[in-house]
Amino acid sequence: MTETTTDLYSLLEYLGNFLSEKNQTISTAESCTGGWLGKEITGIPGSSRWFGTGLITYSNSAKVKILGVNKETLLKEGAVSESVVREMAIGAMQLGRADYGIAISGVAGPGGGSKERPVGTVCFALGNSEKIITRTMHFEGQRDDVRNQSVIYAFTEINNFLKTLQN
Repeated sequence: MTETTTDLYSLLEYLGNFLSEKNQTISTAESCTGGWLGKEITGIPGSSRWFGTGLITYSNSAKVKILGVNKETLLKEGAVSESVVREMAIGAMQLGRADYGIAISGVAGPGGGSKERPVGTVCFALGNSEKIITRTMHFEGQRDDVRNQSVIYAFTEINNFLKTLQN
């Protein structure tokens, strides 16, 4: 295993153990990562106990129709925004009847960037029904580098969120 693979496995092991011990679940809504979160989760034996729903909502219409993202939010803020990923995470939790949710939308490149949202800009939302945390990050590298960094960041941050619940 590479260092990144080992780190990712450790992140998923923590997530799975936490959710399994509490008999809780997580759902995901992904755009630029195209199901990478779900792929990594389902690579863990027994993940069906704590992961039920993974959604890929790449187009704006899918975000609206499937996740219930408000069209006005998309028009005003754009798909790569903290407001949109917040609504995506809420939609994923509701659809999956999950205790926790993660949503990702970004500009992985090589094209598609703008002055306001250059390539490598990725927005995240994660949390539960009581609290959703949003963040915008800027990653470097090629398309898959940006997507891989996004996946690692998302799992790191959901684990950090879960750790705050233990205190």
